[in-house]
Amino acid sequence: MSDPLLWHRLQFAFTIVYHYLFPQLTMGLALLIVVLKSVALRTGRPAWNDAARFWIRIFGLNFALGVVTGVPLEFQFGTNWAAFSAATGGVIGQTLAMEGIFAFFLESSFLALLVWGERRLGPRRHYAAALALLAGSWLSGYFIVATNAFMQHPVGYQVAADGRLELARLGEFVFNPWAIAQFLHNQMAAVVTAAFVMAAVGAFWLLRDSHREVARVSLATGVVAGLVAALLVAFPTGHHQGRLVAAHQPVTLAAMEGRFASGPRAPLAMIGQPNVPERKLDNPIVLPAVLSWIAYGDFSANVRGLEAFPEDAWPTNIELLYYAFHVMVGLGTLFIAVMALAALLLARGRLERSRPMLWVLALAFPFPYIANTAGWMVAELGRQPWLVYDVLRTAAGASPTVHGGSVLFTGLGFAGLYLVLGVLFLALVGSEILHGPRPFAADAAARGAHS
Repeated sequence: MSDPLLWHRLQFAFTIVYHYLFPQLTMGLALLIVVLKSVALRTGRPAWNDAARFWIRIFGLNFALGVVTGVPLEFQFGTNWAAFSAATGGVIGQTLAMEGIFAFFLESSFLALLVWGERRLGPRRHYAAALALLAGSWLSGYFIVATNAFMQHPVGYQVAADGRLELARLGEFVFNPWAIAQFLHNQMAAVVTAAFVMAAVGAFWLLRDSHREVARVSLATGVVAGLVAALLVAFPTGHHQGRLVAAHQPVTLAAMEGRFASGPRAPLAMIGQPNVPERKLDNPIVLPAVLSWIAYGDFSANVRGLEAFPEDAWPTNIELLYYAFHVMVGLGTLFIAVMALAALLLARGRLERSRPMLWVLALAFPFPYIANTAGWMVAELGRQPWLVYDVLRTAAGASPTVHGGSVLFTGLGFAGLYLVLGVLFLALVGSEILHGPRPFAADAAARGAHS
């Protein structure tokens, strides 16, 4: 426990997991807000504009907390991971700078216009601002994912005479095939989070018999978007991501599946307990040959197990990696089932009257956060023991002069601060949900004219 590296890793893990609770919702909401504004502009129905206006406010609260909790991560590259920053800053500094200079300011500027500029902009320009917000939000996500993708599958770089990494081919680095696949998978998962949150609020309002028009819009949008996004998370984005892991990180694939021995017709482990000391998976329930097909497109393909690799190349926490992967996949499967049933009830006009299903939707919103966290744990635990895969080991990337006591002290400070921020955030969001949508004056006049 006195090893500084352990505390460096725990502190960064805590701060980045907490931070990502907010961007995953904003990136998903950015797309759904565009959907709401599109329908409002096309149909002229005030309820869709009211829904968009409400979710823009929720977006703003999330964005604010995302900024506050994201800034410390940038500093931790210098305070906790100075050796990593010195070795790789010439490469990953490019995408981190582009995220801050281009995407962040695009997103924040148009968010201000969306929140406070609707009256002055008018319907069409307000819709254009929503499109710009989506572009900024997703572009920001891409630059961050591209940075992480370099750590997973480094391309477009060269090693300088002093051992530091330098950018050699900007296009190859920015458009890393791993980055494109990871980005699409990540964004669909973010839409799942936003869809479940939107459906949960709509269901909550219907259960309370309040704000029924906007509740119907939020519920229907969340259910349809949730089903589509949950399917896309599994296939093709998740499937393609798995193929990349099999091709470039085969030892990670073996650890994710608790597979120790190599062989053809590899089974897919549905459940089991990885027993690392005895090199086996206890009490497994498997689907024969399915892993071979998922990894290589051939049911008879050989899938290497952990025993085919040196032990110093194994992920450092196989058990946690295995369980994180199976939590992610299991929850993703449940998301498809829940949203498929909700979509069926919606199509038959029975969802609003099905109180059990409304309660399921109202209570299900935390689980996409858990699934997204588990997914990022798979990515980061699977890359170990490397910071940059097969280039720079994690042990070589930490700040050499910062001792464990200092890291633990600041980590406790972050925990206390984030507890206060979390309570404040929940109070503000809860207040917004209880208050409900705020009709725009022009929409209220339109309602009066229609009545």
